Amino acid sequence: MIPSQQYRFLRQSLRDGRSIKDDSSKWHRLHLDPWLLGLLVVNSIIGLMAVYSATAEDMGMVLRQATSFGVGFILLFICAQIPPKVYQATSPYFYLISVVLLVLVLVIGDTRLGAKRWLTVPGIGSVQPSEFMKFAMPLMMAWYFARKPFPPKLIHILGALVIMFVPFVLVALQPDLSIGLIIPGIFVLFLSGMSWRLILGAFMAFAVTAPVLWMYVLQAYQKKRVLTLFDPESDALGAGWNIIQSKIAIGSGGLMGKGYLGGTQSHLGYLPEHHTDFILSTYSEEFGFLGVMFLFALYAAIIFRCMMIGLNSFHNYGRLLASAIGLTFFFFVFLNSGMISGILPVTGDPLPLMSYGGTAVIALLAGMGIVMSIHTHR
Repeated sequence: MIPSQQYRFLRQSLRDGRSIKDDSSKWHRLHLDPWLLGLLVVNSIIGLMAVYSATAEDMGMVLRQATSFGVGFILLFICAQIPPKVYQATSPYFYLISVVLLVLVLVIGDTRLGAKRWLTVPGIGSVQPSEFMKFAMPLMMAWYFARKPFPPKLIHILGALVIMFVPFVLVALQPDLSIGLIIPGIFVLFLSGMSWRLILGAFMAFAVTAPVLWMYVLQAYQKKRVLTLFDPESDALGAGWNIIQSKIAIGSGGLMGKGYLGGTQSHLGYLPEHHTDFILSTYSEEFGFLGVMFLFALYAAIIFRCMMIGLNSFHNYGRLLASAIGLTFFFFVFLNSGMISGILPVTGDPLPLMSYGGTAVIALLAGMGIVMSIHTHR
């Protein structure tokens, strides 16, 4: 290659490289990850479609859910602009504010269906503080372990258990024994390199204390849910009704589904809570096995992207936080899917970005904004 050709080749290569860099920096200047953002937008659109069908085409509820998505994406953008070091410095304050909100629920909260879990905020409506704690828990745990040696010592693990125990007790008094509240903390413990012997010991301790929990902690309706899991037909018109109708809805969808807005179990009122806890049953009936596999592939891509961002982080706080948010997202998908298919007890936890409910959507999207911040503030 003669010098003039070498010069032209080098100039063209530099121009191509600069254009690629400029194109990618557009997203970095906005502190957004285009892959994760695109996946979340697609999932949100599917969620709105599912809510529209599950609510019998109630545009009022759809608009309220769309407003929650709008607020959530605005918060996602705002959270993505804030450097991770700011989150690390303010994590204890997020945690303390969430604890205070849980205390306020017990004092002035609204009681619905025998549980006191909501606060009424003037001009906003009802909010569920336990959803904010699911957002604050990984922040606090990542802050706690970020400056400690890996793997953590026993004294540090005991301190982490105290951090998780306080909100767990406050939520249990509502009453609500949603294990999803402490799952983010458990994932951070796992990611920090906790010894497998300690993990095995924790499972053995839980097995030993399980009878005590069953006799003195679990409420009657919670025991009924566990027993119904193994034999739903024993109370087909009572506690087993939800699971039985959910299985019918899933099975009747077949391979291709009955078509959008064509579900009968939800539209005829057989499937309870078809726009919240059991929205995946409604979706399965209308879009079938192939539709569910597409949704799960979408979920898997979101989880994989969060995990990759966590693995590529250059500091412990970002690595722990992004990975814990991704694993927590996976847990709630698994929990809700297992619940509606009859392999896990009915817990009342929503399906991420699908179930109707503003607080969960806003908290989840804000968490995804923090993941993007970790990715772009390197």
